[in-house]
Amino acid sequence: MSTITPHYRTVQQLLQNQKFAIDEFQREYKWDKKQIEELLYDLQTKFGSSYKPCDEPKKVGSYGEYFLGSIIVSKRENKNYLIDGQQRVASLTLLLIFLFRQAQLKNLPDTTTQTLAPLIYSDNLGELSFNLDMAERQPLLDALFHAKPFNPEDGDESVRTMLARYNDIEQNDLVEDLGDALQHFIYWLLTKVGLIEIATSDESTANEIFETMNDRGKPLSPTDMLKAFLLAPIHAPEQRNHANDLWRGQVLQLLSSDKSKDDSGEQREDANCIKAWLRAQYAEKTRERKAGAPDEDWEKIGKPFHRWVRDHKKRLGLEDEAQNFTFMTKEFPFFAKAYLTIQEASESYTPGLEHVFYNAHNGFTWQSTVLLAPLTVTDKEETIRRKVAVTAAFLDIWIMRRVTNYIRVGYSTASYAMYLVCKDIRRKPIQSLVKTLTKRLNDDDVTFAGAESKGRHGVENLYLNQWSRRYIFHLLARITAFSEVMAGRSDQFEQYVNRNRKNPFDIEHIWADDFGAHRQEFDSRDDFSACRNNIGGLLLLPADVNRSLQKKPFPYKRSKYASENIYAASLDSSAYTHQPKFKASAKKYGLPFTPYETFGRDQQLERRKLVGELADLVWSPDRLQEIADE
Repeated sequence: MSTITPHYRTVQQLLQNQKFAIDEFQREYKWDKKQIEELLYDLQTKFGSSYKPCDEPKKVGSYGEYFLGSIIVSKRENKNYLIDGQQRVASLTLLLIFLFRQAQLKNLPDTTTQTLAPLIYSDNLGELSFNLDMAERQPLLDALFHAKPFNPEDGDESVRTMLARYNDIEQNDLVEDLGDALQHFIYWLLTKVGLIEIATSDESTANEIFETMNDRGKPLSPTDMLKAFLLAPIHAPEQRNHANDLWRGQVLQLLSSDKSKDDSGEQREDANCIKAWLRAQYAEKTRERKAGAPDEDWEKIGKPFHRWVRDHKKRLGLEDEAQNFTFMTKEFPFFAKAYLTIQEASESYTPGLEHVFYNAHNGFTWQSTVLLAPLTVTDKEETIRRKVAVTAAFLDIWIMRRVTNYIRVGYSTASYAMYLVCKDIRRKPIQSLVKTLTKRLNDDDVTFAGAESKGRHGVENLYLNQWSRRYIFHLLARITAFSEVMAGRSDQFEQYVNRNRKNPFDIEHIWADDFGAHRQEFDSRDDFSACRNNIGGLLLLPADVNRSLQKKPFPYKRSKYASENIYAASLDSSAYTHQPKFKASAKKYGLPFTPYETFGRDQQLERRKLVGELADLVWSPDRLQEIADE
């Protein structure tokens, strides 16, 4: 008879010199950006509720704990096989690698990195072996751990997804927000964050436990618990059945739209929708931005939300049978349908809702919450579309102003700002919505010209680096698509950003990487490289064209640009001879498009100004009123 042993393990106890393998039948790693960001947000919030700036590291021992759930392990052949839990263990491994590298970069004491290292890899007689024991993932883990380049095409789907999630962790604001508390957070994560490990030596028993936990014995989800709470006061059989059927049908629609699953195989989109709806429409308070402050509405809704609804039933108007019936049969279906519209527009370039797609491409995970805020259940479809479009356009401008000033807009950093926006625009009529959001943009001290209060210098001083690459790619795709439309051509943004097409677009440097050719203009190679990577010296071209031109001088490149998109072609005089509509549009908007025989530093400075003027035009606050009037 096999032994089943459940144990509570801290992260350190679970991973300390322990290897975990994964069976073939469940090898895919599927966590998405939102799941990683929510995990980091929850961890940071829980840590922040205990941490005080004056605390010594040893004080972490008295901090509050955070429970990550359970994993099921089959111990056989001298290995631990994860039957259930690989998403969390793999995600923890990525986070630990990131924290290890940050500890090195921040020059934390060696004891910190020495504590982290055995949770990531084991040293077998000098040979490094990662604790996430899967051969196909070793090259990626090695590259991440040693900060080496890694080509995602070299791995399978799970490897590519893991790399994307690691990049999401890097793009997150965790380390910047933690500041001097980084060491404390690392110790807290290792010693106060834990899971239940259910272990058995028999594989069939482990699988039986997995099936029981996720089938016959599956616990009710927060969505199920919320439905039960809402149904309780509805006693009339006909109304009760109607409310239950509508709720269940709407949940099934949400689940069918979800392409990702968590460890247990349970779909999540119903919970994402309900959290977005409740925050957008009902959150009145958020956690104060100071150490030790308790969670409020905004944070509590992000947890098992049925408890928050139960505790705030009076505010939500859920005090009798009629109110609960309306909440289940009118309000939930209305916001679920709107949520699905937003999700569809996030994935497909939808006429009239293009800005929803733009924000999704920029990975802005608060979008659905904010777009639901101005809606009311009495809104007609056209009003819903216009409100969503206007609010998405506002977010687009807000996001792009910040990222071009190197201001992060990740889940935790943007949380407070989005809470304020939601409260400001909640249930507003369309014209009042436009006025409110336009005023926010006009009063914003962050613009494409810069952000003086934050020491930022605007889009003309935007340079290509590891952090900015994704946003520069987006910016180039937008101004390139805008330029194409100016020339009377179709909007190609969706094609520019499609990484699955046969010949995807890449960022092209106008200057070849040849310091010698520009030696007279720069004092050093570093100055040359910095200028070469400025937004004024970058274009978007198909990958095969980009590769063929890399080492070529500008006169040769310019002749090839002439047959590409109009933004690239504008460097050549033929764009003005054969494109009268483009020339007329450039004059109409006062855009300083100019062809060049040579392209040196002065010419690049002119091109930077063109990018700045294009940015002001593409992301103009006036666009909000135009959308409302469409």
